Amino acid sequence: MSDLDSQVSYWDSAAATKTFTHPLHLPWLDGIRRHAAILDYGCGYGRTLQELAQQGFDNLTGVDTSPAMIERARRVNPGLRFTVLDAPPLSPFPDATFDTAVLFAVLTCIPNEEAQHRLIAELSRVLKPCGTLYVSDFLLQDDERNRNRYDRSASQYENYGVFETEEGAFFRHHPRSWFSSLLCDFEMLATQDITVTTMSGHESKGIQVLARKPVSVPEGKERAGHS
Repeated sequence: MSDLDSQVSYWDSAAATKTFTHPLHLPWLDGIRRHAAILDYGCGYGRTLQELAQQGFDNLTGVDTSPAMIERARRVNPGLRFTVLDAPPLSPFPDATFDTAVLFAVLTCIPNEEAQHRLIAELSRVLKPCGTLYVSDFLLQDDERNRNRYDRSASQYENYGVFETEEGAFFRHHPRSWFSSLLCDFEMLATQDITVTTMSGHESKGIQVLARKPVSVPEGKERAGHS
């Protein structure tokens, strides 16, 4: 369970039926040029990129580890660019390629902290200086159903908030403080709480974070994803 590609078989099987619902907060995109290069990392079937295209953004790229998700994305959005990630978290893009990166409900799929850090380092690498990172993900829930799920996995995983679904997939919900820690090399621009309907139809608490890559990154940070 250490890397983004560890659950590809689950996402391939889910590609035809799952619906993603994390909302795109358009005011956060007001300052981004419509020709800006935008990367949706973990794009699934391309729902978020489709929304961006409807808002006039025209330089959009989506990547995902699941070939079935990418196949669905290409079928639904034939005019957009989608690529299967073969060696996540590494991407095929040169340094400083993108103005903005979108990371929607991806961290929840990566229980391992080291793997999350590698992913953020990779996104920092492909972002231009002063590029923005838009994260949307799940917070720890306080209802009995989720607390029971966390407790069942607490002895197996070092991070509280990891749980297994009935379909055999593993996910992680995060304490609020984790996002500040994970994005400590970015400038935090804005945060907001959201309510999200999960893939199983439950309402859950989420968080969205808008952060900016600094003009210069401490030496070794961007390359951390290549270790």
